[in-house]
Amino acid sequence: MYALVIIRYRAPIEVIEAHTEEHRAWLRALQARGTLLASGPFVPRTGGALLLRIPDDGAAAALDAIRDGDPFHQRGLANYELVQWAPVIGRERLDAL
Repeated sequence: MYALVIIRYRAPIEVIEAHTEEHRAWLRALQARGTLLASGPFVPRTGGALLLRIPDDGAAAALDAIRDGDPFHQRGLANYELVQWAPVIGRERLDAL
C-alpha cells in the first residue's frame, strides 16, 4: 500500500525554517527504513508532500504513527492530510523502488 501525506504549514516560514533540519532528519530516518519514497516542499513554500510505502494491514494506524513522529506535528507547526493510495498505472515502478 502507498500513501500521500500533504503537509500545510500553520506557522510563519521563519518558524518552519528553524525546525526544518530536525524535520528532514526524521524524513531521512523514514527513508532509511524504506517507508519514504519521496518528499519535498511545495512551490511556493506553503507546505510539502510525502510519498510513502506503508503496510496493507493497519495502514491508518501506520499513517497516524508517521504523522505523530514528525517534529512539525509535535510542535503544532503543520496540518496533515493522510491519504491511503492504491496506484494502478505505474505501480510496478513504485514497487521496484
